[in-house]
Amino acid sequence: MVARKALGAEGESFEIDIERGKIDEFARAVHATHPHHFNGREVVIPATFLTTMFFWEKRVPGSNPWDLIKMSEERGMHAEQEYIFHGPPPKAGDRLIASSTITELYDKERRSGGTLTFVKMTTAFRDPETGHLRAEAILTGVERQ
Repeated sequence: MVARKALGAEGESFEIDIERGKIDEFARAVHATHPHHFNGREVVIPATFLTTMFFWEKRVPGSNPWDLIKMSEERGMHAEQEYIFHGPPPKAGDRLIASSTITELYDKERRSGGTLTFVKMTTAFRDPETGHLRAEAILTGVERQ
């Protein structure tokens, strides 16, 4: 059963260094073909590259508030992943400060009966010097009754 008191929980901030080699590896892994992921002075990330945040946050205890949700492994699943960019996508050489917050928790009744509980965690990626919001990743999980 989802822990409703986790709504609003915030994780500790963590840094992400956008490395050219990692962009190249990720782009190849997802079969990206656009040259701006591989060539030029400003190699930019593929849209889903921010998923690699899970590797970076493991370096900072308390950075991922998702564990507070206590979603059942048997009844829970990943439902959706969304990325929002507020300007150009990050590029090689950029450093971002990320922080994750449990932003939504709601129920929906299934037509076939029973309840689905949805939880959203939003991770904000900011410029460390200006604090400007560069991107957001929104993870949605769902647990069936």
